[in-house]
Amino acid sequence: MQNGVLSRSENVHNPMEGSAILGSDSVFYVDANNMDLDWRVCSRARLSRDARFDGKFFIGVLTTKIYCRPICPARTCKESNVRYYPSAAAAAEAGFRPCLRCRPECSPGTPAWLGTSNTVSRALRLIGESGLGERGVEGFAERLGVGSRHLRRLFLRHLGATPLAIAQTRRFHFAKKLIDETRLPMNQIALASGFGCVRRFNAAIRNFYHRTPTQIRHIARQKEIQSEDQYIFRLNFRPPYHWQGMLDFLSPRCTPGVELVEAGCYRRTISANGHDGYFEVSPDNERNLLIARIEIADPQSLFFIVERIRAMFDLNADWADIEETLGNDPALKDRLEAHPGLRVPGCWNGFELATRAILGQQITVKGATALAGRLVTRFGKPFRGPNGLTHLFPEPEVLADAKLASVGLTAVRGETIRALARGVCDGKINFVGIVDSEAFLCRIREIPGIGTWTAHYVAMRALGEPDAFPSTDLGLLRAMNLTTSRELERRSETWRPWRAYAAMYLWRFGARRPPETGFLPGSADNYRSHDVSRAPSLAR
Repeated sequence: MQNGVLSRSENVHNPMEGSAILGSDSVFYVDANNMDLDWRVCSRARLSRDARFDGKFFIGVLTTKIYCRPICPARTCKESNVRYYPSAAAAAEAGFRPCLRCRPECSPGTPAWLGTSNTVSRALRLIGESGLGERGVEGFAERLGVGSRHLRRLFLRHLGATPLAIAQTRRFHFAKKLIDETRLPMNQIALASGFGCVRRFNAAIRNFYHRTPTQIRHIARQKEIQSEDQYIFRLNFRPPYHWQGMLDFLSPRCTPGVELVEAGCYRRTISANGHDGYFEVSPDNERNLLIARIEIADPQSLFFIVERIRAMFDLNADWADIEETLGNDPALKDRLEAHPGLRVPGCWNGFELATRAILGQQITVKGATALAGRLVTRFGKPFRGPNGLTHLFPEPEVLADAKLASVGLTAVRGETIRALARGVCDGKINFVGIVDSEAFLCRIREIPGIGTWTAHYVAMRALGEPDAFPSTDLGLLRAMNLTTSRELERRSETWRPWRAYAAMYLWRFGARRPPETGFLPGSADNYRSHDVSRAPSLAR
């Protein structure tokens, strides 16, 4: 294998010489020096069109010079005529163009923990949030604390393509998604996908897809009529996906006026680049995807919004890998088999989530939701949206000096929220572009009133940290029949790097669950002298 490509003629890596990270049916095996694709497993996945492998590798067809997803409905090619690549960018770098039938731009994202180094994992998350940034690869590598040449070597080793190629392929794929799934004029698509001008956009798309943007839109034959400023996107995931479990978690925590779960659909207000809007997400029961309907006046925000929705609903998770790790523990095995596909709910805004967690200290979920509703009514920005959506959540600048006693908060808890808001305004606390999650946990715990539980809960949902684990949580201790957080920490070592998913299962299907707290039992922080709470909390 060279730069990520593997053909049948090459020797297959012996799984006994490395660590199999996806189990006995794994596509990938990892050793100390390289990531190899097992062509035999890739071949089985390709022939069966198994959706569980969608996005884990891509197929380059030598006769057509097209690369496809493993689920492509096109006629099956001979094994001698295909090559396998660990990323779409690697296939594009090898001279293949994207298939117009299976649409590689719609495949689930590369799982951030797919055996890659921590540096590559963090880099992929940052590219997903904001691309490479204005300073290019040099500045991007500097943010990660490595040299640009070393970062390039890591990307080639693990993903078969450079950081620039990964970022550019994502941009091409999103442009294609806008062409296929919206009625936006091409000049707006060019700006929304980061090309700057229509001229560069047309030339780049034609070079990448061997067709003009207009020809691609004609092939798509979109029949669904969309209203002005309304956009519909189909967001794929790897099955299984426990949609009801996601709604069961979010529903009792919906902030009145900002969020709503209704008739199997999640809906909320949003603000992006100074424009207000809303989105709603519902499942497609016939296919492995969620349907996101977005209404906002600024199409340039669509890439950010779509990526945030994907993160919020944990659509890039690799369930096969999670199950392989957690299923080895008898305490979790039955839960996983009975209810597969439970995900870790993310959030739209990290500051909002952290504020909501502080509101929930020492009171029930129902009480915290009522407090959040009063906070939004008093300090939030009014919004005229669909039924149930009336406000945007208050910005940090608004809450930094707000008199929160007026909504029923204690003086100490109100000061915690103000301190958090001031930290965000001053740039000391940031929830986007986090490179070092441990450093983030340390910084947020410096705020008086925020303890270990709250910090890890925020890391789970706001940072998408799959190994974040609130080991001081009473519900987790009860579910595992343990008495101390140290015992739980030791017990959870075998669950790495998926401890956040283990927590979701233990919370939902724990042995003991107080009826008044709803889905999530809550925490028992190792409270320091400045914590708001002085006793174990039963809700967040």
